[in-house]
Amino acid sequence: MGLSQRLELRQSQNLVMTPQLRQAIRMLQLSNLELAGFLQEEIEQNPLLETGDGGDEPPPVEADVAPPDEPIAVDAAEHWQMAAGADGDGSADRADDSAFRHSAGIRDGLPGIEEKPAPPHTLREHLLEQIGADLPDPVNRAIALLLLEQLDEAGYLRGGLDETALRLGCPTERVERVLTRLQEFDPPGVFARDLAECLALQLRDRDRLDPAIQRLLDHLPLLAARDLPGLMRLCGVDAADLVDMIAEIRTLDPRPGHAYDPPLAAPVVPDVFMRARPDGAWDIELNDATLPRILVNRRYYAQVAGSAPGKAERAYLADRLQAANWIVKSLHQRAVTILKVAGEIVERQDGFFRHGVSGLRPLVLRDVADALGMHESTVSRVTSNKYIATPRGLFELKYFFTAAIAATSGGEPHSAEAVRFRIRALVDSEPWNRTLSDDKLVKLLHAEGIDIARRTVAKYREALRIPASTQRRRDRAMPA
Repeated sequence: MGLSQRLELRQSQNLVMTPQLRQAIRMLQLSNLELAGFLQEEIEQNPLLETGDGGDEPPPVEADVAPPDEPIAVDAAEHWQMAAGADGDGSADRADDSAFRHSAGIRDGLPGIEEKPAPPHTLREHLLEQIGADLPDPVNRAIALLLLEQLDEAGYLRGGLDETALRLGCPTERVERVLTRLQEFDPPGVFARDLAECLALQLRDRDRLDPAIQRLLDHLPLLAARDLPGLMRLCGVDAADLVDMIAEIRTLDPRPGHAYDPPLAAPVVPDVFMRARPDGAWDIELNDATLPRILVNRRYYAQVAGSAPGKAERAYLADRLQAANWIVKSLHQRAVTILKVAGEIVERQDGFFRHGVSGLRPLVLRDVADALGMHESTVSRVTSNKYIATPRGLFELKYFFTAAIAATSGGEPHSAEAVRFRIRALVDSEPWNRTLSDDKLVKLLHAEGIDIARRTVAKYREALRIPASTQRRRDRAMPA
């Protein structure tokens, strides 16, 4: 076979992910707090970017959603927090009245700042006072202070004693003696190294730490597994004594440090507000407080570019100007995309806002993507870590996407979230002397027109952290 040379021309298309496009995609999936941190980094690196209250930023973006079949009278100035939903059996209004509450607002007539009590001691301050009063020896005090630095917010000691002894150049036995003294401090249970030791310290403070309950603390995994016969055998007690021991353990505090330093819950700020108009239509608008105000300082660019000494400097300024313009454009596109997706979700889940969880419809990313002409990955990024404030509470946009459960009569499918809510309602309303097994739950759901398998009911029950019927029965038999 002979060899020959020839010249061919081929044309192909490739999708190239530019750095600017990757940046825009990243901004789309960031939460408002993450976006603020990202923009702060960009401002520090780009001299042409600055924060401001007006100027080059795009105007506010709003959208209208088609009105529901029945108008809902909602005061748009009130923010609601969700505690539960309607159960779909005709008691939606009653469930709303009992399950939802107004968030607290600022009221006149509150005491002045001079009348407010002083803030309580922190855990560190409380322990420092005891160290200064109870440990006069300077070496022991130095050991105690170093151990104090290794205490977490719950009051547990997270460092090793050998490392502490090595840092201070003292024997480990002396560190252990100081730790034993610190474990007698208030609050009881502080400076423990694990949960069992924390509970033991509190029982010792009550003079209730006997050998039987110590063996119980040594086998806490068996208690979590509800292996009562095994615990009775290990502790050498009968059923009545074991019940008393468990009841006493339940009165202890597994996180003694939180009494002084309670953990602060990070507030969730909504990205989108949903309000009802008098005519029953929905207003969907972005939260102005979460919209970053980023400006391009063109005056500074013109001033510096005119006096740039060389080609490299002018090229750098041009690159910074392009990057700044791209960020402003990406921010505007992000806002528009979030608003479009939120509006489509509200329109499709209108039944939820009128009737509660029972009105949720099956919805997947593809439904919203096809309706808006977007890719599923774009909708996924938009709905991650984005929240909407509605008349029924504050929800992540991801909440409204649920799988479909078929109906027994071949009718409209049910939302998986609505089915989970119904399982929770059935378990909460079960008689105290008769627990509902998974098979019984399946029969009850079938009677309501929900075609669901037993394994699916078990999966949903476990996701709701509802114990099995046998364990629920044992829990009710045990003292509270």
